[in-house]
Amino acid sequence: MTPVVIGAFFVFALLGMPIAFAIGVAAVAGLLVSDMQLQTLAQRMVHSTNVFPLLAIPLFMLAGEIMIAGGVMVRLVQFANSVVGSVRGGLAHVTVVSGMLLGSVSGAAVASASALGSALVPSLRKSYGPQFSASVVGASANLGPIIPPSSAMIVYALMAGPSVSIGALFIAGIVPGIILAVAMMITCSIIAKVRNFPKTGEPFQLGVFLRELRRSFVIFMMPVVVVGGIIGGVFTPTEGAAIAVVYALLIGFFVTRELKVRDLPRLFFRAAVTSSVVGALIAFASVVTFLFTLDLLPFRLASAMRDFTSDPQMFLFLVMLMLIVVGMFIESNAAYIMLAPLFAPLAIAYGIDPLHFGFLFVLNLVIGMMTPPVGILLFVMCGISKISLISLIKQVWPFVLAQFSVLILCFFVPDIVLFLPRLLGY
Repeated sequence: MTPVVIGAFFVFALLGMPIAFAIGVAAVAGLLVSDMQLQTLAQRMVHSTNVFPLLAIPLFMLAGEIMIAGGVMVRLVQFANSVVGSVRGGLAHVTVVSGMLLGSVSGAAVASASALGSALVPSLRKSYGPQFSASVVGASANLGPIIPPSSAMIVYALMAGPSVSIGALFIAGIVPGIILAVAMMITCSIIAKVRNFPKTGEPFQLGVFLRELRRSFVIFMMPVVVVGGIIGGVFTPTEGAAIAVVYALLIGFFVTRELKVRDLPRLFFRAAVTSSVVGALIAFASVVTFLFTLDLLPFRLASAMRDFTSDPQMFLFLVMLMLIVVGMFIESNAAYIMLAPLFAPLAIAYGIDPLHFGFLFVLNLVIGMMTPPVGILLFVMCGISKISLISLIKQVWPFVLAQFSVLILCFFVPDIVLFLPRLLGY
């Protein structure tokens, strides 16, 4: 049964069928081969999506849409420009810092790419050309799923089971997220020096910095309130997501005053469409996972891995290597949903810290959003910047290498990931 399911998925995915539906067709094929009733498909789909914590995903997505539509992006860019805009290649640095700050609001890479692209690509193109502009925006948007709150971490935590909590994953992403931003800024500095990019910003002025900090302070408090409340046990991740929506509405209506009531239906629709894709993936993939379990695939996989190696580091290395390949061909949410239930228990059996494993799992697949041939951020940026995929790939590889460097660092130095969660009692 397992070969049929896997084969059907790859055949239809390679034919261009959307990943969610390719998984659904593979699930139907598995049910037919195993002589199970097709009503099992509906039963498993409803069971997998009738989970209260899943509400956090559409709510966080809605909060991000509202914040972006409410003029948050402009204030974040102005604040970032007051900090790093005066250095060589300053607009690229502003983009990275803005991506990090926006990640603490949106939690999703595609939403961040759209916001950063619309706000910064025109100015970036004038100073640095279209290809580099698209690559730095895409790489900066990739900070969204790492800096908490993160939709990717919510999906992973729900799929991996009780071994790791959403709050712990959120906290685990803070330090590596900052390191990732620094690594990309170093990359920008090197490229700016080699290509002699111009200085486009004003010299640093403390007064300007304090003014922009004061204007953006209420925005910066959103992740503090939401993530802090989750960590402190004041509310659940789902309740925190609902609070984020209310917070975003208050900022848009009463702080920036750029959000209008007439904008809300459009924002609700966009958040619903994005959430429905994740929901369909979860629903269909739950059937595939159910079939894999019936076919004893987790047990067979565990036996095969133990026969191959008993070393936890080697197991972790092999999983990370596999995820690099998976990230090149499969959409990241689909990979979380299909693979986390299989590998998270194996990691625990090998004695690997589930939080360390979960973060590396997420970071690896997040990087996959920037790797060809199916990196979704590449296609988003090609659409925004009106350039070819080949020309973008030529420019984006230094940022991909910077991200993989952080992945390797977190692999060999687990305390980068685990220090803050342990400090806070996870």
